[in-house]
Amino acid sequence: MGSCPVRQAPLPVPLQQLLAKLRAQGVADERVLQALASTPREVFLPEGLRVRAWEDFAFDIGFGQTISQPSVVARMIALAQVGPEDRVLEIGTGSGFQTAVLARLCRFVFTVERIPQLAAQARFRLAQLGLRNVTVQVMDGSLGWRAHAPYDVILVSAAAPTIPPPLLEQLAQGGRLVAPVGGLNQQELVRVTRGGEGFLSQSFGQASFVPLVGKEGFAASQGGRAGGSFGEQPREAKGS
Repeated sequence: MGSCPVRQAPLPVPLQQLLAKLRAQGVADERVLQALASTPREVFLPEGLRVRAWEDFAFDIGFGQTISQPSVVARMIALAQVGPEDRVLEIGTGSGFQTAVLARLCRFVFTVERIPQLAAQARFRLAQLGLRNVTVQVMDGSLGWRAHAPYDVILVSAAAPTIPPPLLEQLAQGGRLVAPVGGLNQQELVRVTRGGEGFLSQSFGQASFVPLVGKEGFAASQGGRAGGSFGEQPREAKGS
């Protein structure tokens, strides 16, 4: 796993409140919560927003994208059950914040971003933090990244009408894929597990994410890559 400076106690009050909220919502994996708390979200924010780093909101990062709500990051990673030896494919690098959290939890992260400027910014930030187990690539995320397959975990930060077949093909035996699946305005958050006899799909409630743009997703005219919210929260455009 990558190395990164460990946040010193006491934790900022907004971060303490966020962790309490996540535990109350059923995010019980302390590895995930520790990785989230140890990742300086302010590094991934524009300078004027850094004092608000641990508010549970998405913020604009340019190019029509935003950094994810930290609660969304934590819940999706927890559903993926990321282990210390796992190889993870992340679809949608965005700011790189979710990538940095994943890097603390697994052996390797291969992350795909369709916007070159965001990919370059994420590479710089991840290098600043000393995270050496991450590789960033600019490409169509709906096709996955076959060169490094198979993956123990695939995390998709945008909605597709169905799970893109290339992603299922690139999932290892026993692997978990977490993605929002459905129409443009409303989806279900789904975890797919690959077993010896095929794929087991489980739903974890409603979500609202913007479209995954690409050959196996939505057309570019229908929206940009990024995730959104869970349950009854308003729809929002965001990145990782």
